[in-house]
Amino acid sequence: MAQRKYYLAIDIGASSGRHILGWLENGKIRIEEIYRFENKLVKKNGHLCWDIEHLFNEVKAGIKECGKLNRIPASLSIDTWGVDFVLLDKEGKLLGDTVAYRDSRTRGMDEEVYRVIGESELYSRNGIQKQLFNSIYQLMAIKKTQPELLAQAEHFLMIPEYLHYLLTGQMVNEYTNATTTQLVNAETQDWDFELLEKLGLPTKIFGRLHMPKDVVGSLNDELAAEVGFQTEVVLPATHDTGAAVMAVPTSAEDAIFLSSGTWSLMGIERLIPDCTEKSREHNFTNEGGYHYRYRYLKNIMGMWMMQSLRREFKHKYTFEELYQLAYIGRYFTSVVNVNDDRFLAPESMIGAIKDYCREHGQEVPETEGEILYCVYMSLARCYAQTVAEIEELTGKTYSRIHVVGGGCQDKFLNALLATETGKEVYAGPIEATAVGNLMAQMLKDNCFADLHEARQVVAKSFAVSPVEGKLSF
Repeated sequence: MAQRKYYLAIDIGASSGRHILGWLENGKIRIEEIYRFENKLVKKNGHLCWDIEHLFNEVKAGIKECGKLNRIPASLSIDTWGVDFVLLDKEGKLLGDTVAYRDSRTRGMDEEVYRVIGESELYSRNGIQKQLFNSIYQLMAIKKTQPELLAQAEHFLMIPEYLHYLLTGQMVNEYTNATTTQLVNAETQDWDFELLEKLGLPTKIFGRLHMPKDVVGSLNDELAAEVGFQTEVVLPATHDTGAAVMAVPTSAEDAIFLSSGTWSLMGIERLIPDCTEKSREHNFTNEGGYHYRYRYLKNIMGMWMMQSLRREFKHKYTFEELYQLAYIGRYFTSVVNVNDDRFLAPESMIGAIKDYCREHGQEVPETEGEILYCVYMSLARCYAQTVAEIEELTGKTYSRIHVVGGGCQDKFLNALLATETGKEVYAGPIEATAVGNLMAQMLKDNCFADLHEARQVVAKSFAVSPVEGKLSF
């Protein structure tokens, strides 16, 4: 029997990370989680930061687990959330803290950018949705408050690129994540050096953009000795949404995807960007995808609101209990704009929801069921509005929605989505991000002819369930 060939996906989200081994067996992708760890924001020097040293130690611990299990991966890849980055000096050492996107340092930085280039012109160059935490505004914050860091900087690496660097000693920038910075030109699909110069940002720190499937390098000697084996590090779509979209189990033209997790990313795949003023007004983004595709989507607040509520509630409810509480509160009619900045990192999510309703002349939710149903219905309405906008902007009708990622397990939200949009809804795969990460490694290894074939394999490898549009428990 041929020896099984393993690939390791290291998928790190805002609250946790996991190491997932994948392999091909009988024409299907098989996966197994072998290690999981916590990730959280820490307060450092007055800012919300990532504990990057902790993350790297956990990355190593999970790789060592492969050795303990004697399941040595042929390659490994790391994906994380987008927009966050580190600056390195000429010795390759970190400059400053690894400040997180939920930090408030970017407040007012949009105005700083717009003094140099108008909002419409900026969008016409990169087609990226305005979000105050985008890297462009983070870099302007550094320029304003810590210009000495930019003066010393020699390299700009996004979080997964920095972790790859610590593993291999190789600094490699990756395309899909780079587009989340709002500094990549949508037409040239490269850094917008003219824009960088206008903004007074050092162009030398931005390296050549590489695509998913490109090889970063092998583990450095010290690390190979520490983990007990050698392996190759390959680029996935290092932006987790880019990885998740690769694992959408269809290539159909009439399908919308919803990558559902801490954030909800809802959109379509296309080969040509839409950087028009109309697209900007609807706040759509043209993020980079596998093989220079565009992920034409909208960022929506997502499960973050439920996660925050769950932490705040006095009783430690299971997710099943949360659905039931929301179902009980379904008589409640107030809705909020889930993308309002107040919901990004509030001291109290309950307080932020109540304040929004009060300020907008709506009934204020009092019970946990009312609060939950308010959030659920608000999300579903936002999804339905996004679907309508996609159809308006593209002039096409879409018949189905594929929900992928951890949030696809939320049957209550899926049912509301089906009800509010009137579309066919399919849920799965749950582990879309890790599967997409593995797919890039397998495509590099010629396991599949192309992305279309890889998606066909995904469709038969994982549970993809049609969603009932009626609510019941």
